[in-house]
Amino acid sequence: MNVINISEIDDLIRRLNELPNNFIYRGHANAEWNLESSLERVIGSNWSSNNAKRFEDYSISQFQSKFHLYDRENVEPASKLAWLSVMQHYGVPTRLIDFTESPYIALYFALEAYSPQSKADFAIFSIDYSAIMERSIGHIGSKDSGFRETRETAHAKQDTIFDEVVDRFAYPIAWVTEPKQLNVRLDRQAGCFLLSGDKGIRIKDILEAQAYDGVPLYKFRIASSLYEPIFALLRKMNVTSKSLYGDLDGLARSIRMQMQIYSV
Repeated sequence: MNVINISEIDDLIRRLNELPNNFIYRGHANAEWNLESSLERVIGSNWSSNNAKRFEDYSISQFQSKFHLYDRENVEPASKLAWLSVMQHYGVPTRLIDFTESPYIALYFALEAYSPQSKADFAIFSIDYSAIMERSIGHIGSKDSGFRETRETAHAKQDTIFDEVVDRFAYPIAWVTEPKQLNVRLDRQAGCFLLSGDKGIRIKDILEAQAYDGVPLYKFRIASSLYEPIFALLRKMNVTSKSLYGDLDGLARSIRMQMQIYSV
């Protein structure tokens, strides 16, 4: 992964705007944090293929069996990908990693979780979605001569392809997807998910595999001194918790962010 150090806001804006529309983004409040799923973080040093499968199977089983007792606002998910998406939404550790099509939304999420007192640099991960998917689809095709999907045709069948192909055969690939059933928040945030097709392999190891050599992967390491000016920029663009969440949770997060800024 190519690490780019950023110390000027003009340089950051220029570099982000120069990237074509086929990139997706993720913000981290600390530049030292690795790109990893919440499932990887929960298992931690006890990570293994068996533990990853055991944890995912258990959490899905528990969530599905009790979903009807607690849910008052969602349609019951119709695919495994949709179940994982809803679980991710409510904070259950999954192998899904939240990304967005907007670098500025990713920046906001980096700031939202940021601790100004830490003075730590923060970061934006940027991945060429098209290149990732071309390589991944090519890998599946090399193993299954009957698989004839392209990146374009796969987009309309995301739940089915994930459930019946990617997950079923545990392909060691990176997969970028979103379920057909989008919740409002995911739609507002132009969200999508990056995940490992083989739940037993960490996403970092997948992306570093030979199959993805040459795929543009960037990590913009942003100096802590840019925290306040970036927040001001995003407010002018109306990229705020209120616009990204659209509910009382968003309003509360927005107030907290303003208090955090004024306390610096």
